[in-house]
Amino acid sequence: MAISRDTKQSQVLLMAELLADSKMTAVAAYAGVSVAELQQLRRAAREAGVTIKVVKNRLVRVAMQQTEVYKNTDTSLLTGQLVYAISSEDEVAPAQVLAQFSKKQPALQLVCGFTATGEALDTAGITALAALPSKQQLRGMLVSTIAAPLSGVVGVLSGNVRSVLFALKARQEQLEA
Repeated sequence: MAISRDTKQSQVLLMAELLADSKMTAVAAYAGVSVAELQQLRRAAREAGVTIKVVKNRLVRVAMQQTEVYKNTDTSLLTGQLVYAISSEDEVAPAQVLAQFSKKQPALQLVCGFTATGEALDTAGITALAALPSKQQLRGMLVSTIAAPLSGVVGVLSGNVRSVLFALKARQEQLEA
C-alpha cells in the first residue's frame, strides 16, 4: 500500500529530528525477522533508551540531507529492508541492542552506522562498536578500580585492630588463669 505524501513528510521530519539529536545511529537488515520478533527488539531497545524505526531508505536519505551534520555522509549502504536504532543518550547502545538481538535472531544483520559528527561506519566498524562496554559497565569498572585500593586499606586496618583484640583477649585469659 502506498504511503501518502503527508505521511512521508511527517516521517522525514521525525527522522530528521531523531538524527539531529542522536549520538549514534545503528542500521541493521531485518529481512526474515517476524513482526513479533521486531516487537521484542523494540521492547529491548526501549529499556536501553534506544528508539527503533523502520522507515523507507529513500526517506532516511531525504532526512539526512535536511540535517546539517549528515549532508555529506555516505549512504550507499542503505539498501534493502533496514531497521534504524537511534539513541540521543549513549553512543554504544544502538549497536549493542541490535548486536544482542542478532545473537538470538541471526536473520538480523548489522549493516552500518552513523555517528553524531556525520561519520559513516561500515559493518566492521559498527560491529566493533557493539563489542565495547556500555556507559553503565564503564562506570562500574571505574568505581571498582577506585574502590579496590580503599578495600585493601580497610582490610589492612581491620587486620591490625583484630590482632590487637586477639592480644588483649589472650592477656585477659592469662590474667584470669
